[in-house]
Amino acid sequence: MDTMVEPLAATATHTRNGVHRIVVVGGGAGGLELVTRLGNQLGKSGQAHITLIDKEATHLWKPLLHEVAAGSMDPNAHQLEYIAQARWHHFEFQQGEMLDLDRQNKKIKVSTVLDDDHTPILPERFVPYDTLVLAIGSVTNFFGVPGAAEHAMAIDTVNQAEHVRKRILAACMRAQTRLAESGGQAGQEVNLVVIGGGATGVELAAELRNTAQVLAAYGLHHLHPRRDIKITLIEAGPRILPPLPEPIAIETSRLLGELSVKIVTGDKVTEVRQDAVLTGSGLHLSSDLTVWAGGIKVPAVLGRVGLDTNGLGQVKVLPTLQTESDPDIFALGDCASCLWPATGKSVPPRAQAAHQQASLLFISLRRRLAGKSLPIFTYRDHGSLISLGNFETVGNLMGRLVGRSVKIQGFLARLLYLSLYRHHQLALHGFLRMALDAFAQWLRQKTSPRVKLH
Repeated sequence: MDTMVEPLAATATHTRNGVHRIVVVGGGAGGLELVTRLGNQLGKSGQAHITLIDKEATHLWKPLLHEVAAGSMDPNAHQLEYIAQARWHHFEFQQGEMLDLDRQNKKIKVSTVLDDDHTPILPERFVPYDTLVLAIGSVTNFFGVPGAAEHAMAIDTVNQAEHVRKRILAACMRAQTRLAESGGQAGQEVNLVVIGGGATGVELAAELRNTAQVLAAYGLHHLHPRRDIKITLIEAGPRILPPLPEPIAIETSRLLGELSVKIVTGDKVTEVRQDAVLTGSGLHLSSDLTVWAGGIKVPAVLGRVGLDTNGLGQVKVLPTLQTESDPDIFALGDCASCLWPATGKSVPPRAQAAHQQASLLFISLRRRLAGKSLPIFTYRDHGSLISLGNFETVGNLMGRLVGRSVKIQGFLARLLYLSLYRHHQLALHGFLRMALDAFAQWLRQKTSPRVKLH
């Protein structure tokens, strides 16, 4: 962030009873941190009414989803109920998906909420606002590849990640049955294909190898965890981890090779079938399970509500994070197109960017209510860390303390990687509860299997 300010583009308006209504759509890392801090500061004192809207009932830090998909993390131990967080931190939670936006009358349309039997439990409704913050994140982009949406699995939500985990277990069990029926003959392998060599794809591939080894240790199947569980990672670009420095990508490739993960680069996927993945170079990769981690896009609703967007569907914002179309609407995180002057490109869709933007908006919205000028956003890249599960962690650090990009690896990198999640918990719960949760999770790890076995 920067202490520089620019003139206020629009003064805050108030409702009839004098309480300003701030509505945040999206309970991801940035959105939930923002409403928690606003609730503690403005909601508790009655200076504003804070509302969070999200289509899910619970929150899980999105960078953890690949661990859920691989079975190495039980989401129930890490999920947070939005309604409980709202009660503890003085904001309101309304479940539902944003369907439309009426800018003239300053209200958003929220979808019906159904139970597991598809019976409505909350009706379609309108939620009024004075200040609106869009933080709806992103979803998987299949880029129109034939068969991808039908046969490749995404891991945007906990339910999707859990579905991937169950499919992996089922594939291993089927292979074990085939092996037993064939009298132990070779050729009963499980083929797992991950499309996309970014951070999510790389981390998922490593976690899948960890899962294969743990399943073998527990005797769930008699397949060799490396010879018979084949994992292939496909990246259309010339190397994996394209946003990171090349030395990090080279080292990560070497480590994945040691884990018997086959890496295919410079080859685009042209078709995804139920049992195979085809590429432009003519590769035909058998697949019992295909996971797509090859890009993101913004939910389609933002393209329908009359806000200026870029080619990816992200809402264009000013340096104050106000949308170019409406000064009463702000956007942060993956759904916002915010210029990064140092590169001439948009701020990358990363958790650290959402956290920095949420921190700025916490200051901005308080200043807005006081009729003061708004600060501008300056993104600071603190580096990147890639976790290869229990095997290794690599990354680079950047910033004022380091002064340049420095490669790190091993215990220090792992410690810093874990601290990112703890930092998120600190923003949501404070130090004491964060520390207690960390201790409770450590105890669970000591008394539970290393992967979820059912």
